[in-house]
Formats: sequence, C-alpha cells, structure tokens
Amino acid sequence: MTGAHGVILLVEDNSDHAELVRRGFARHSMAIRLIHVEDGASALDYLFQRGSYADPVSHPRPSIILLDLHLPKVDGLTVLQTVKTSPDLNRIPVVVLTTSQAEVDVARAYDCHANSYLVKPVEFCDFVALVRELGCYWLDWNMRPRE
Repeated sequence: MTGAHGVILLVEDNSDHAELVRRGFARHSMAIRLIHVEDGASALDYLFQRGSYADPVSHPRPSIILLDLHLPKVDGLTVLQTVKTSPDLNRIPVVVLTTSQAEVDVARAYDCHANSYLVKPVEFCDFVALVRELGCYWLDWNMRPRE
C-alpha cells in the first residue's frame, strides 16, 4: 500500500475518461497512487512486472484494477481472465469500468470473475460520485486477505 489507500491500476484507452477518474480521486482527497496504462498489453506487462515495469519498487502490485473492456492490443476480458487465473494476481479485485451496458458484456465479465461491473456515467458530477463511492468501498470498507 502507498499512503492510506494504495495503488490503483487504471486500464483505460480513453484519455478523457482517465482524466475523469484521476480528478474524481483527487477531488475527494483520496490518498492513492493512480497508475494509468492505455492498453491491455501494457496492463499485463505492469501486473506481471515485465519490461519497463520490471522494478517492483517503482511498479508495485495494485490494490485494485479498474478495467475498461474495449482496449487496444489485448481486450479487457482477456486481461480479466489472465488476472483471475494467475495464482499471483487472482486476489486483486478487478472492477470493470466501461461504457457498455450490453447484457452479454456484463455476463461475460462476471463469467471471467470480475468483482464488480460499473457503467461510466455521462454526467461529470455522476462520474465523480461513482469514483468516490468506488474508492470508499474497495479501498476503505472492503476487507481483503493479507498478501
């Protein structure tokens, strides 16, 4: 953990959405370190500490993963499946944070053992409120086993 809350890995290819998440956490003074990667391949490299992410001190394992589904290089469901089938990563909560409300996407995410599925609100104030509640639940209130 870093500070009071820890490290959040945001896997999001839309820079505007990533900025909204960043602002949402900053606006509510949440003591987190937000790591942003823009594609599924970079997310897997970060999580498995490969390549430019090989130093575990500079690139610690996240406390939570916020994962978009529609990503370049490696799609979000593949990232989710890889995380949830890895003995080293499977306890990290993965929250799908996406624009898709399609029932097939929701079902497939839960079939791959997503811990939560959230649809990104359109309105800024709703987006910020969602990020605040998400942070409070997963980082403050939710109990997790020690690593």
